[in-house]
Amino acid sequence: MDQVEIRLVTENDAPGLLNVYQYYVEHTAISFEYEVPSLEEFRGRIARALQKYPYYAATENGKILGYAYAGPFAAREAYNWSAELTVYLSPEAKGKGFGRKLYETMEKSLKDMGILNLYACIGYPEEEDEYLTRNSADFHAHMGFSLAGRFRKCGYKFGRWYDMIWMEKIIGTHMDGQKPVRRFPEAGA
Repeated sequence: MDQVEIRLVTENDAPGLLNVYQYYVEHTAISFEYEVPSLEEFRGRIARALQKYPYYAATENGKILGYAYAGPFAAREAYNWSAELTVYLSPEAKGKGFGRKLYETMEKSLKDMGILNLYACIGYPEEEDEYLTRNSADFHAHMGFSLAGRFRKCGYKFGRWYDMIWMEKIIGTHMDGQKPVRRFPEAGA
């Protein structure tokens, strides 16, 4: 029987995570990167995220098949109660519920930190093609996100122009005298 687990990532997971991400850089317009980052660059990205935010891997029988992480929505202090989420699944993991499990785990951790607003930046095609569909937007809508904005023809990859949308989900109550957000490890991982 398959052993599915959602667990915290460490920097040592960089090769497995990069293996998942490489597909998106090379074969899709889901990532707007042209070049696959080096292992060291990717390891640094993980380390920076883990300084404050959760980062989870979905594994099956020990193999990393997807991951999700959070980061700052914007760099200014007044945005502290907002976080941007990202999720990537290997093609073989799609349709198995890993994305939902990763996002549910992520949402609980972020809520425990005091995060109130979740955001996702999503490549979006005017018309679906072999590089980009609307599946990510549909997934986020299914997870309770709604459209917050659209930027037209702002990304150019594979000789085509793509839109980008922002989707948002409110997961907490906004109050006067809002308590400060705690870093992830301090929030009771």
